Amino acid sequence: MKKILLTLMLALTMVTSASAQFEQGKKYVGASLTGLNLSFSDLKDFAFGVDANAGYFIERDIMVVGTVGIDFSNGELNQFEVGAKGRYYIEQNGLFLAGGLKYRHAYKNINDLQITPEVGYCYFLNRYITVEPSVYFDLSLTDFSHKSEFGLKCGIGIYF
Repeated sequence: MKKILLTLMLALTMVTSASAQFEQGKKYVGASLTGLNLSFSDLKDFAFGVDANAGYFIERDIMVVGTVGIDFSNGELNQFEVGAKGRYYIEQNGLFLAGGLKYRHAYKNINDLQITPEVGYCYFLNRYITVEPSVYFDLSLTDFSHKSEFGLKCGIGIYF
């Protein structure tokens, strides 16, 4: 009985400390690898990218995020992107839902505006550091069938 009670108290403490990171006024910085050769797009074959993110909780469980990223394809740097999105955290299970807009400038003078829905999971390694795998779908507003991209990303985040 003591073991069960101790386990329940430990679980409650972990949930409480994780949810405290999603309060209004908290800040976030993170980085992620995107694509990981699992993206689908007509513009590139093998590709991966690096994103840097910074965010601020405007309400409990609601964060605004600014993002900057670069993509590498076929061994060359060929794409730069900048955007903003919102994230909503579901505290009970660690999932987050995100959506926003980003501007993408790629090789051959390709400029594109994209809608960026994303679903991810926030796994806390300790009170501040997370591992954040997610699935994204960048929907092109200029050429949906050829410039849209679906892929996986895995990131690390710090909440403070």
